[in-house]
Amino acid sequence: MSPTLSVLVRNRDFRNLFLAELVVFGADWFVMVPLLVLLPQLTGSGVWGALVLAVDTGATALLLPYAGTVADRFDRRKVMMVANLAALAGILLLLGVRDAGTAWLALVSIAIVAVAKAFYSPAAQAALPNVLDPADLAAGNAVAGSAWGTMTVVGASLGGILSAAAGPYASFWVAAAALAGAAGLAALIRRPLQAPRDPAATVPRTWAAIREALGYIAHRPRVLALVTVKSAVGLGNGVLTVFPLLAGVYGVGAVGAGLLFAARGAGALVGPILMRRVLSNRAWLLTGLALSMSLYGLAYLGASAVSWFPLVLVLVFLAHLGGGSNWVLSNYALQGEVPDQLRGRVFATDMMLATLAIAVSQLVVALVVDRVDERTVLAGCGLVTVVYAIGWRFATRRLSLADPVPAQAPGGAG
Repeated sequence: MSPTLSVLVRNRDFRNLFLAELVVFGADWFVMVPLLVLLPQLTGSGVWGALVLAVDTGATALLLPYAGTVADRFDRRKVMMVANLAALAGILLLLGVRDAGTAWLALVSIAIVAVAKAFYSPAAQAALPNVLDPADLAAGNAVAGSAWGTMTVVGASLGGILSAAAGPYASFWVAAAALAGAAGLAALIRRPLQAPRDPAATVPRTWAAIREALGYIAHRPRVLALVTVKSAVGLGNGVLTVFPLLAGVYGVGAVGAGLLFAARGAGALVGPILMRRVLSNRAWLLTGLALSMSLYGLAYLGASAVSWFPLVLVLVFLAHLGGGSNWVLSNYALQGEVPDQLRGRVFATDMMLATLAIAVSQLVVALVVDRVDERTVLAGCGLVTVVYAIGWRFATRRLSLADPVPAQAPGGAG
């Protein structure tokens, strides 16, 4: 059995954490794809879909700095369980979205889910090295990095099919049940999800804890480079807003929208798996990050120029193969740079910058989506990502990750 898969068989706690991630990501897409198709039908405008995506990413980004301190201070297992149950409650509000007058409920619901994800994500990311043996860290990252892509394929495609066959509200019920299951899987994890803390150490208050993490990042150019890398793909993420509209242009409806999201997920699934061998070569990581960003942008530039739907699906797959590779490469590199007592806050900052970039991209697209051709939106988002990738690589040209930095105590942040 390959090392990438054998870690799932050998390590029960990692398996439960991975399965919980699968369920959470799948539930997210069982909500988002039907909702992005439903809202334009109810309101006659693409703006509501763009606003939902912006609320989803924006609310998460604003809360991530605080959520990171929670992940470093409290039991990460309990944080994950409570977050899943809160997201379940938020999803149930979607059952009340029935016409243009109740479309605002979708924003409230997605805001609640976004808050829950803000607490769940840094806790789950920071916990990963604690459920893996050091020798399994690269393989575990490859597997964990594929979770989002796997369930984007399954959740997006099945969400679109179920929505077309039984209506969006059936998909919402499935997502709610899945989140209850994810909370149960997190409860089965037995290994501690954080390193033991020194009882004599003073726990900084929230804002002091955030400042401590930001100071740590600012004084370490390698860490600063890694927490800014995901923003390239984030700034191109406004393309998601036009997926349902693009499906309409090609006459493929909800199933086509699901296929676009599924192609996105398939790329994000394959990318981390392909990166499994690259992770052992830290000298290549920065170059690999720049190439993965560039692939994302160039593929969407290509998608804007073609007129055959199957070829669009191929290019979306390639774009997110680059995006998925970018994600797992940067996560793995950060885990080798940051000590456990700061990991939740640093990963929260990393995700905050990425989600803010996504929110900005989606808000810009929301302003133009009813007035600009869908292909123009794809080209603009792709071009922004390519320009960012070139600038980022120029700024980091003197850095190297060839040798991992030994974990340092927070007090060394100066």
